[in-house]
Amino acid sequence: MTDLLYQYPVLYPGILLKRYKRFFADVELTTGVVVTAHCPNTGPMTGVCTPGSRVQVSHSDNPTRKLQYTLEMIEVHDNGPTWVGVNTSLPNRIVNLALTHRVIPRLEDYTTIRCEVPYGTDRKSRIDFLLTGDSCKPIYIEVKNTTWVQGEVALFPDTVTTRGQKHLRELMALLSEATAVMLYFINRGDCPYFAPGDRADPVYGELFREAIALGIKVLPCRFEVSPQGVRYLGLAELKL
Repeated sequence: MTDLLYQYPVLYPGILLKRYKRFFADVELTTGVVVTAHCPNTGPMTGVCTPGSRVQVSHSDNPTRKLQYTLEMIEVHDNGPTWVGVNTSLPNRIVNLALTHRVIPRLEDYTTIRCEVPYGTDRKSRIDFLLTGDSCKPIYIEVKNTTWVQGEVALFPDTVTTRGQKHLRELMALLSEATAVMLYFINRGDCPYFAPGDRADPVYGELFREAIALGIKVLPCRFEVSPQGVRYLGLAELKL
């Protein structure tokens, strides 16, 4: 595939035996060896983390690491066999690549991309991306990783997120002086629709709709995940 935004290192297939203590996942590799992999996802991974599922793990040669393997993706069957990316350190890296290559629509003509910029009234929060340019207002982008689905609808969040609520409020406060964007990184290719996860966090759902009414841009970006890499598919249709 020539249009991959991100290419994985060599991955090793296996079967998920169990996930525990949030950060640990026991995986049986196809060689029959059982390894404990780092699970770089602190969330509940609702509907994704099912024992017996096929997985892909990466391997690190760093001798200082306690766990040499990292859980990268899990196969689900909600809408046919689909790989779901579960390494939450990757979405911001991939969005940075997407912004650099200008593949994400509905953004003004920015010339500079900055990451992890302090903002907010107390300057204690950090926005994932700040885009600037001579002919546009500053563009603040907050990125949220999304793996939970109901049917063909991707949902965020999959649990109560006071941090996510705070981010929405902070973005709404920016609207008088900047463009504010919520970018939902849909880490699976089987969801053409997106909606707030009202069942998991009704407060977030209310804030989400208030934010849209005030003018925040919502970009539910679809990504196809495979053992080869990650490809941008375009925007999901928003359902409210």
